[in-house]
Amino acid sequence: MDALVDTAWLAGELGDGDLRVLDAAYFANFPGEAPRDAAAEHDAAHIPGALFLDLGTLRDTDSDLPMMLPDADLFAERLSALGVAEADRIVLYDNSPHHTAARAWWMLTLFGATNVAILDGGLAKWRAEGRPVRSGRETSPRRSFTARRDGGAVRSLVQMRENLNSRAEQAVDARSPARFSGAEPDPRPGTDAGHIPGSINLPYGRLFHPDGTWKRGEPLRAAFADAGVALDRPLVATCGSGITAAVLAFGAHLLGHDMPIYDGSWSEWGSHADTPKATTPAA
Repeated sequence: MDALVDTAWLAGELGDGDLRVLDAAYFANFPGEAPRDAAAEHDAAHIPGALFLDLGTLRDTDSDLPMMLPDADLFAERLSALGVAEADRIVLYDNSPHHTAARAWWMLTLFGATNVAILDGGLAKWRAEGRPVRSGRETSPRRSFTARRDGGAVRSLVQMRENLNSRAEQAVDARSPARFSGAEPDPRPGTDAGHIPGSINLPYGRLFHPDGTWKRGEPLRAAFADAGVALDRPLVATCGSGITAAVLAFGAHLLGHDMPIYDGSWSEWGSHADTPKATTPAA
């Protein structure tokens, strides 16, 4: 199974015994935004057979940061309860403007799932094509998901501090130019504006076509190059809370490159008094 699958392919595979379709929608609901409820939207309309991942609660609830990775036991229990095993073919989709299926893809691969894909265009494309949806909540018999965390796919605050000096990895920030430059305040209380010094701004939306499907091949490569990212050098992705950084990581994956994620991202870096912040305009 390819890492990016289209709606026609998925329609032909629905019902296969080893296929699990997961709704990975998540909405940050920042102040001033019209609130959206991922669970309610799933229950109103989802791809037939899809299970609701509830990405917003699949996190470290002991952390004061918004979306830190859960431990392996919590992740394994959630997936097992849904009826997902690590060897299943897993297809993820969302209907979020933040393309949150990418975060679920990163987490699943980090915890040991071996065959994970994102549905290109998500629920919006599926519905635009007149394909069937269901309402309510679906279930699947419990299975066993064995989680083994890949430490190489995630970066910590300590590692990012070290990278500030070594510049061993190019830090690439997925936030908007206004948030990156500091022209727009951070929506999280107690978090400074700006970006990690030396980082590169590549707003995650630049990896998509206007219809919400992913760029591929040379157009995708050009999105990285135009931002000043050298794909032949080591990379690390960051954003506001580790969500849209996963969009960059998946885009790099489509181009054959690994891109770890700074999981605390700006929510962590920007809230520490002793971390340097840059507020120069985005390039």
